[in-house]
Amino acid sequence: MTGFGSAKGTCAKLEVSVELKSVNNRYLDCTVKLPRVFNLLEEPLKAVIQKYISRGKVDAYIAIDSSNANDIEIKVNHPLAKAYVTALRSIAEINGLSGDVHVSDLTRFPDILQAEKRETDPDLLCAGITGIMEDALSGFNEMRSREGEKLKLDITARLDEIERLTAIAEEISPRSVAEYRKKLETRMSEILQTAEIEEARILTEAAIFADRVAINEETVRLRSHIAQLREMLDSRDAVGRKIDFLVQEFNREANTIGSKGNDAEMAKTIVDLKAEIEKIREQAQNIE
Repeated sequence: MTGFGSAKGTCAKLEVSVELKSVNNRYLDCTVKLPRVFNLLEEPLKAVIQKYISRGKVDAYIAIDSSNANDIEIKVNHPLAKAYVTALRSIAEINGLSGDVHVSDLTRFPDILQAEKRETDPDLLCAGITGIMEDALSGFNEMRSREGEKLKLDITARLDEIERLTAIAEEISPRSVAEYRKKLETRMSEILQTAEIEEARILTEAAIFADRVAINEETVRLRSHIAQLREMLDSRDAVGRKIDFLVQEFNREANTIGSKGNDAEMAKTIVDLKAEIEKIREQAQNIE
C-alpha cells in the first residue's frame, strides 16, 4: 500500500500539479489538500481516488497556479464616470476655472475602475483536475504493482518454508508416540518391578496419547490455508484484508500443533513456523 505518483497539466488556463503518497493502513484513509478557494472540489476528487485505491493512508496534494491564467478583467463604471465628469465641469464653470476633464483625472476617483477575477466553471475545473489526478494514480499504481511482485515472491518463499516445517511436524508426531510408549513401558516396569507387562494396557495408554497429540487435522487445514493464500496472491483483486484474516487461521493451527507437541524438536519447529507466519502477517500490511 505504500506508493507515490505525480502528474502535471493545464485546465481552465490554470497550471495544476498533483502528488499522491500513501503508507500502510488497515482501511482507506484519504486526505485531499487543495488551495482554500478550491475546497468545493475535495469530495469529488476523493471519490476519484476511492475508485483506484481501497486500502492505505493516502495524501493527495494539489497545487493550482493561476499566475498565467489571464483571468483578471477590468470593469468601468460608466455611469459613475459620467457623473464625475459632469461634476468636475460644473465646478470649473462655477469657479471660472480653465481646462477640461481628462481620463487621467478620472482614474484618481475610487470605484470607476474595478479589477475582477473571472469565475472558473467548477465542473470544468473538476473534470480537468480529475484527468490529471488519474494520470498520477496510474503512475502510483504502477509503482505499487512493482512492489507487489516483490512481496508476492517473498510471501511465496515463506509459504514454501511453512510447508517444509509442516512436513517436519508431521514426521515428528508419530515418533513422539513411539517414544511415549517406550517411556511408558520403562516406567511401568520400574513401578511393577517385573518385565511382564500387559500389552493391552500399554496399547490403550499409547492410543489415548496418540489421539491427544495427533496433528493430522491441523496440518490438513494448514495446507488448505497455504493453497488459499497462493490463490489470493495470484488474484488481481484487493485481497489484503482477506490475507489478514487467513493469517490469523495460520496462527490458530500453529498454536494448536504446538500445544499438542511434547518434545524439544517439535517446539523448535513450531517456533520457526510461527516466525514465518508472523513475517507474512507483516508483509500483508503492504498489500491492498
